[in-house]
Amino acid sequence: MQQRVSLITLGVRDIAVMSAFYDALGWHRVDTQDGVIAYDLIGQTLGLYPVEKLAEDIGLDVNKLGQGALTLGHNVAEKTEVAVVLEAAKAAGATILKPAADVFWGGHHGYFQDPEGHIWEVAHNPFSPLRDDGAFRWNGFG
Repeated sequence: MQQRVSLITLGVRDIAVMSAFYDALGWHRVDTQDGVIAYDLIGQTLGLYPVEKLAEDIGLDVNKLGQGALTLGHNVAEKTEVAVVLEAAKAAGATILKPAADVFWGGHHGYFQDPEGHIWEVAHNPFSPLRDDGAFRWNGFG
């Protein structure tokens, strides 16, 4: 298996609310088919899919999907951008869980929760500069 995440699918209860949230962040849909709304993420795709359909596809009861201990990361090029992105998320309907703050390891980050509870970290990591196209590079690799 190659080291790659190609698609992140969020099981959502209200696809209209959730797509409106990501649209309000300024994200552009790349496709909508078979009940999935997709957004390009520079080399990956974020898909929104009705949670009941996701459970059916996996073969699990919807209550067994739960809500995992998972965060989605969005890295920015400059420290000041963290607060800007958090404010945009709040304006779109997110709940701020942790405002922008310095981190013990030398970075700067904050957290928000989208309208259905998915948690996003917005971070500036001075040791992992973004590529010119905005792609994240852990410790400068990639």
